[in-house]
Amino acid sequence: MTTTRNVPWDRLIRFVSAEDDAIYYGDAVVPDEDFDIGLPQNLSSLTAKIIVGSPLTADCVITDKIVKVKTLLGPLTYRQIPSVQCIGGNYLSHLRELNIEPPRYPAMFSKTSGAVAGYGDEVEIPKFIQDEQTDYEGELAFVIAKDAKNAKKEEALEYVLGYTSSNDVSARKWQMDPDLVGTFPPPQMTYGKSFDGFVPLGPGIVSTNVIKDPHTLSLLTKVNGEVRQQSNTSELHFNIPAIIEFLSKGHTLHAGTVVLTGTPGGVGFASRPPKFLKDGDKVEVYFSKIGTLMHGIKYE
Repeated sequence: MTTTRNVPWDRLIRFVSAEDDAIYYGDAVVPDEDFDIGLPQNLSSLTAKIIVGSPLTADCVITDKIVKVKTLLGPLTYRQIPSVQCIGGNYLSHLRELNIEPPRYPAMFSKTSGAVAGYGDEVEIPKFIQDEQTDYEGELAFVIAKDAKNAKKEEALEYVLGYTSSNDVSARKWQMDPDLVGTFPPPQMTYGKSFDGFVPLGPGIVSTNVIKDPHTLSLLTKVNGEVRQQSNTSELHFNIPAIIEFLSKGHTLHAGTVVLTGTPGGVGFASRPPKFLKDGDKVEVYFSKIGTLMHGIKYE
């Protein structure tokens, strides 16, 4: 399976420049592919080549101007994302901890684009869901480069712009509590996963020129430095071409759509005892070749 170079950059970041405090898009300058642009100790030396034009299109231009990064932001804003589509139950380790048989087809649900948050943001938890029910799900996400409809597995990766780390933040009671969402068998997914800030993305988007095979990436999720999830994308039940083929059947995946690919075992509500997110918590989601997404949790 081949990939297409849909953009000229390798590692897209959005940032505040140390030169003039303006916000730019840039191609991060890194010493090697394992350099983690999301680690705080690396931010002090992070620089980028400024990009002119829309960074999500092939005709954007990488300039020779290199500037120092003052503050790293999320790679995309909600206005740039037509939809956020997610796959549930896509790691066998997660299915095992839920005692669920592997599905025949991908289990898709949506998040609203208004739920998008960035690198370093404080995810605010609304008052009415603060009673020990907010959970984390470290996930590989990818961005659609061009409109895709009825795409075949063999060509699916041609529609991928790049990859980023994400957290599918979830309010479990508004997902599964029968007193809130009823007793009909399928859980209520979108509402409890779409509060403002419930899909942090970052630290940047790594193009398919760098990540030619997205099924070899290691994953690590930490909360306050404690490892909660550890896996590899080789364990995906449905791989990315299968996801794209399924999601684009009769539906157009518009350019800029963000797709979350599922989470491995180790989520908070399945732990014994449960480990939910609290005010002041710090969450890290790391993928090799992409880097570490870092964000906080704050009770509003």
